[in-house]
Amino acid sequence: MRGAGGTPGGLGTFLAGSAMVVAGGYLLLTRVTVSSGLWMLWGYNAFGLSLVPLLVGIGILFFDGRSLIGWVLTAAGALIILVGIIANLHVYFMPTSLFDTLLILGLLAGGLGLVARSLRAQGSGGADSYPAGRVTP
Repeated sequence: MRGAGGTPGGLGTFLAGSAMVVAGGYLLLTRVTVSSGLWMLWGYNAFGLSLVPLLVGIGILFFDGRSLIGWVLTAAGALIILVGIIANLHVYFMPTSLFDTLLILGLLAGGLGLVARSLRAQGSGGADSYPAGRVTP
């Protein structure tokens, strides 16, 4: 039976590392607050302006579904809206103790290290399980 990443062995290490990454990620994400700001352009709310290319593109596509300019305007309008939403997000890390922060980051780093280690071939520990040129312990 093949393990994680198609290599022999390492399935238990992979599962333990994945559990640590999930736990650390969950604990980190529960301490993050995300809010949104207004789309301002020269002191005015600019969200309506970002809809113009999308709506014009949709209108052109309803007239001629194979229109290149209609597809370009629709895609550009959707991209402008997506970038605008992401650009106006405010992400805050809630105050937490040093112990909790170290625990969260330790779970993430340790879990990622275990997942990465599980992707290497793991055998019986003989000389053939080490890469060429590496000194065995």
